[in-house]
Amino acid sequence: MKATKSLLLLVFVQLGILSYAFSQKPDIQRINPTNWWVGMKNPNLQILVYGKNTGSSKVSLKPYTGVNLKKIQLTENPNYIFIDLEISKAAKAGNLQFTFSNGSGSTIMNYELKNRTAKPQTVSQADVVYLLMPDRFSNGDESNDKFDDMFDKDVDRKSPWLRHGGDLQGIINHLDYFNELGVTALWLTPVVENNTHQTNEGGTMRSSYHGYHFTDHYQIDRRFGGNAAYQKLINEAHKKGIKIIQDAVYNHVGEDAWFVKDLPRKSWLHNWDKYTNTSYKDQPLIDVNGSKYDKKVTEEGWFTSFLPDLNQKDPLLATYLIQHALWTIEYFNIDAWRIDTYIYNDMDFMNACNKAILDEHPNMLLFGESAVNTVISQAYFTKNNLNIPFKCNLPSSCDFQVQGAINTALKENFGWNEGVNRLYTTLAQDMVYQNPEKLVPFVENHDTDRFFSVIGEDFNKYKLGLTWLYTVRGVPQMYYGTEFLMKNFKNPTDAEVRKDFSGGFNGDIENKFTVAGRNSQENEAFEFNKKLLNYRKTSEALTKGKFMQFTPFDGGIYVYFRYTDKQTVMVISNTKASEASVSTENFAEVMKGAQSAKNIMTGEILNGISTIKVPAMTALILELK
Repeated sequence: MKATKSLLLLVFVQLGILSYAFSQKPDIQRINPTNWWVGMKNPNLQILVYGKNTGSSKVSLKPYTGVNLKKIQLTENPNYIFIDLEISKAAKAGNLQFTFSNGSGSTIMNYELKNRTAKPQTVSQADVVYLLMPDRFSNGDESNDKFDDMFDKDVDRKSPWLRHGGDLQGIINHLDYFNELGVTALWLTPVVENNTHQTNEGGTMRSSYHGYHFTDHYQIDRRFGGNAAYQKLINEAHKKGIKIIQDAVYNHVGEDAWFVKDLPRKSWLHNWDKYTNTSYKDQPLIDVNGSKYDKKVTEEGWFTSFLPDLNQKDPLLATYLIQHALWTIEYFNIDAWRIDTYIYNDMDFMNACNKAILDEHPNMLLFGESAVNTVISQAYFTKNNLNIPFKCNLPSSCDFQVQGAINTALKENFGWNEGVNRLYTTLAQDMVYQNPEKLVPFVENHDTDRFFSVIGEDFNKYKLGLTWLYTVRGVPQMYYGTEFLMKNFKNPTDAEVRKDFSGGFNGDIENKFTVAGRNSQENEAFEFNKKLLNYRKTSEALTKGKFMQFTPFDGGIYVYFRYTDKQTVMVISNTKASEASVSTENFAEVMKGAQSAKNIMTGEILNGISTIKVPAMTALILELK
């Protein structure tokens, strides 16, 4: 009898708990986007509301002039509601008030509409982009190095795979350094929250110090300083004439992303019967003879097993990602947008996302990471002149083709297709792009071997390669440390090319931010970059001019021009092992009778330039008079 009474009591208790759980009023835990703006060209807004018991709620909107509640969408997960609004031109800034009601009560949700204040600046050929990794650049606030309530609590500069403590305040502290160097835009690897466990990669536990494992799109990682520090950086950078480029990731998120742990619906991820990795092959995406299966593996296979692959064909997810991009630009006043792992995204989604951004900010530079093997493949993933069924609308791309051509040109002896002919041939194919001047050429980045190591630590080749980078068409991108000869190969991992910037952290023996902290050759390299980049700022030809190149000749002489009606800059490269005397008679169509020139690196005036002597493995940059 006692056992029966106990059993009945247990049943009543359990029923009571269940009844209490189901009778609670809606408990709202998350609202994305966190706010919105009036005056957007697209009047539509979809608000994701997440929390226990929200899915069973009736939602009402207190009357608000210019705002119409169009639709409520539910999913298979009862913890989500998606609210579709239309915000007309009549709407003013203020607070919307939503009521979520069920049988047990009501919850009020206030939602702010703001006036637009963002004024992005255009990133163009007039700029030089400086790529840095916040965790590896400088630690300006040691109090935010780690947090006990985050999954990854390790900070250890002795480990190449763990966090080192660099942050946004560290970047703020060195804005004058960028001004001195002559760069005008900063591309930071992602600063969005990466609150995720360390991952086992090749038997080594590694942190997401690089930033590509997003867990909350609406939070800047606290270890970098959070949203407030990012706003401060952008405001201070803009005061000093420096633009900020956001590094965006749409293809995947971190395995600890908040919505991965409680998916709105299964279709937010690419699901396979068994784990399938992407092939990393771009060819199936552009191949008119390719198989649908191979294309599916490239596009829908996971980038790694610990990066859940997002299915952008799901309309709710697509809207979530697009609105996050728009929110970020408006909230932080971002100037340009770099898109990670571009080719692995759904291209219809990417076109929609790019269009949404450009509709609001027509002059914004958007460029993608398309690490492909050919000019045709690179062009396919940008606005192009190809006669093909599907057309991408992305304005620009990281120019991997020029990167490969410069590195190859400096490693190979001159030949029909070898040496500097690689660079010439690559640039000769610019006809496939609608806007080749918007491409972002580089010689190294956070995923490649260091340039100085690739060219055998040859200082003449270093100066030659950077001359090409800074003077051909496009928006040149350098990588932190390029300016003082940072070197290494990706052996055994990428961490070897992501070393700390010496002088950015307490206890550093050397300070590469200063003349005293650099050795003589490092200072020579720094001064070379500084001289050329600051001249570039003032040169109409290099920042706005057309590009004309001539066929390489005489065993390795390569000549090209940047020019406008007001200024002509001539670049003569001698890639041979001996001095060359270069006749200029074949360049009359662009030189137009010029009789003298100024060497912009030395200040020397050359009178009588029918023949110009060029030292071995050297490029002369001449402003024609």
